[in-house]
Amino acid sequence: MGDRDWRPFIYGGLASIVAEFGTFPIDTTKTRLQIQGQKIDPRHVELRYTGMVDCFVKTSKQEGIKALYCGIWPAVLRQATYGTIKFGTYYSLKKALGARRADGGKKQALKQ
Repeated sequence: MGDRDWRPFIYGGLASIVAEFGTFPIDTTKTRLQIQGQKIDPRHVELRYTGMVDCFVKTSKQEGIKALYCGIWPAVLRQATYGTIKFGTYYSLKKALGARRADGGKKQALKQ
């Protein structure tokens, strides 16, 4: 087990986490735009934003940059597990299948 390459798992998890931190404010503004104007909750009946940029700027000014990252930790946990498994498994299987194909090609060449 000591000869396994854990780098794809580690790098995949870290890349997913960094990507989540970069895209989470966009997701937050998208969600705010989606819920505005709904009739069910009286807090959201009024249309407060005219678009993504307007929502981003108003939220940053009125509530602070921190509001754009409200609720990020569950998303980071999800990306840490999902990204680690997805990227690590993909590159490990790719490497294993590549080695297997290379060995198969050598065996066929020896038969001829």
